[in-house]
Amino acid sequence: MARNPVSELVVPLRNAWNITRYKRAPRAIQIIREQVIQHLKVREDENVWIDPNVNEFIWKRGIENPPRKIRLQITRHDEPDIPIEVKLMEE
Repeated sequence: MARNPVSELVVPLRNAWNITRYKRAPRAIQIIREQVIQHLKVREDENVWIDPNVNEFIWKRGIENPPRKIRLQITRHDEPDIPIEVKLMEE
């Protein structure tokens, strides 16, 4: 069974609120990376590339107030040299 190269993922970021308020936005980025690795079963030789727009969306309200959840579009390429792309979902 072949994988669908493009998938949608809603990542809850509520666990970013369980730590010090000055570390919430970096923790949100870390949670996104962990969720993508877990749900797509990323191997060790594959890289995950997070789009700068995702980073800007997380940091838009500052380090203390990231969003509670985020909707992402994830693209996996067949070539091993190209990383897995994580982009903000178009509304």
